Amino acid sequence: MKKVSLHQTMKHLLLPILFFLSATNSFSANLVLEGNYQGKNLYVQNPFAAGNIGFCTIRVMVNDNVTTDEVNSSAFEIDLSLFKLNVGDAIVVKIEHKEGCVPKVLNPEVLKPKSTFEVTDMQVSPSGKLTWKAKGENGKLPYVIEQKVWNKWIPVGEVDGNGTPAEHAYEFQLTPHSGENTVRVKQVDYTNRPRYSQPKTFSDPSVKEVDFVPKKVKNSPIKFVEAGTEKGVKTRYEIYDSYGNIVKKGYGDEVDVSGLKSGAYYINYDNKDAQFIKN
Repeated sequence: MKKVSLHQTMKHLLLPILFFLSATNSFSANLVLEGNYQGKNLYVQNPFAAGNIGFCTIRVMVNDNVTTDEVNSSAFEIDLSLFKLNVGDAIVVKIEHKEGCVPKVLNPEVLKPKSTFEVTDMQVSPSGKLTWKAKGENGKLPYVIEQKVWNKWIPVGEVDGNGTPAEHAYEFQLTPHSGENTVRVKQVDYTNRPRYSQPKTFSDPSVKEVDFVPKKVKNSPIKFVEAGTEKGVKTRYEIYDSYGNIVKKGYGDEVDVSGLKSGAYYINYDNKDAQFIKN
């Protein structure tokens, strides 16, 4: 009879076990959620694995740390408060699960930043430097700066929010038009409901009233000039056709309209609206 060494015997016994462990690890997948901690926990619906053998979830990790949550049930809670996170901190939740099934996070929106800012002070210098202080932010969201022109609010820039509840200071350089200017800031979160600051008004006496020439044009550009002079000035503008479709927009001291079809057009510029004819 051929003798078999203890080493060979243990090798033959361990190979199937190692293969089983390797197979178990290879037949898994990850469900990953990223966002910011908002002070709330996640709730997970945990189906049976394929063949109704055990539950789907294998383990849960928060920022690469394995949780102590009990995952062997049809539903479980991921207790984020155990990780000593501050509101607004970045967070990555990884749910490792078996293949052939997928756990369902019932409230993933709790990791999405919500607009909760409160403006404590807002000022605008005559030259258009906007400064504001805000507190109570829960997660990073951009502040959208809007300026009221031509009887509508127009976005003119963005500043990234800090995303934490403490008071933070921000600034943005506006481009004033002649006369009274009105400005505000807003944030839009996952609900798509914007949150606004109160509007602020200011005037820059150095910005002169703007006009444009000519009022009837063929192939030459429309030029924006300081009213009563021939001095060229830059201004924001929009041009619409007779059906209300926008055909040109931008910022500059002139605009090429040679490619437009003949007809009447409406032009918004500076803080005014007017009409011109394209021949």
